Amino acid sequence: MDIAEILSSIKTKVDENSTEENIRLAFSCMDLTSLNSTDTVTNIKSFTEKVNSLPQKFPGVSPVAAICIYPNMVETVKKTLAERKVRIASVAGGFPSSMTFLDVKIQEIIMAVKNGADEIDIVMPLWAFLDHNKTVCRKEISDIKKSIGTVPLKVILETGALKTSENISAASMLAMDSGADFIKTSTGKVSPAATPEAAIVMCQSIKKYYLKTGRKVGFKAAGGISTTTDAILYLTILKDILGKEWMTPDLFRIGASHLGNKLLSSILKKEVVYF
Repeated sequence: MDIAEILSSIKTKVDENSTEENIRLAFSCMDLTSLNSTDTVTNIKSFTEKVNSLPQKFPGVSPVAAICIYPNMVETVKKTLAERKVRIASVAGGFPSSMTFLDVKIQEIIMAVKNGADEIDIVMPLWAFLDHNKTVCRKEISDIKKSIGTVPLKVILETGALKTSENISAASMLAMDSGADFIKTSTGKVSPAATPEAAIVMCQSIKKYYLKTGRKVGFKAAGGISTTTDAILYLTILKDILGKEWMTPDLFRIGASHLGNKLLSSILKKEVVYF
C-alpha cells in the first residue's frame, strides 16, 4: 500500500483507540513545551510549578514525560521541578535552524546537560542534507551523541522541509545510524510541521532499523498537534506500525504546548484550562 492508503486504513482505527486509557497514555507521553522568544525566568518557573502541582490538582493523572525548553531556561526548571518522574528536555545545537558551527552546537549542548538537561533535542543540519552532503550530517549527529554519552538524543528531521517520503526515509535512517535515540518530526517553526504522512514514513523506518539492528529508536511527533484527536491519530500510527511495545514514554513522545489542556479535558470530561 502507498502512504495515502496506509493513512486511510489507520484513520478507521482512531475511534476505537480513543479510549480513556490511551488518552491518559498520550498525556503521559507529552513533552510539555515552551519555546517562545518571550519566555522569561518568571513564566518558565510558573510553567514548571504547574507541572509540580498536577498530582494535587488532578489526582490519578500521570505526570507528563518531560518539560521542553530552551537551554538558558534549563537551570530554572532544574531548580523548580519537584516532580521527579518528569524529565528536562532541552532544544539545543543551534535550534531551530541548526545554522551554526558544530563546535558551538556541542558546547551549547554540553552546557545544557551540565545545567540539568536529561534529554537533548537537536535539528539535523538541513543545509547539508539538502545539499546531498550526508557525511556532514552523520558527523554532526555522531559527534553530538558522543559528547553527551547516555543522555537521550532526539534528532529533528524538519519533515516539512524534506517534502518527499524518500527524503524523510533517508533522513530517518541516517539519524538512527548516527546514534539518534529518537527521531522527531519538526521544530514547529517550519510549515508544514508534523503530518501523519511523515509520521508513517518515520515509523516504517524505525521498524526497518529495528529489524536490521535490534535497537529500538523512539518516535516524537511535534508541531501543530493541538487536539485529542490529533494525539490519538499519532498514537494509532505508532501502534499500527510499531506495536504496543512502543506505546510508552520511553519510546513515544508528543511535543506540544496547548495539547495538555485538551487531553485533560478529555480525561476529566469537562473543559480544563490549566496550562
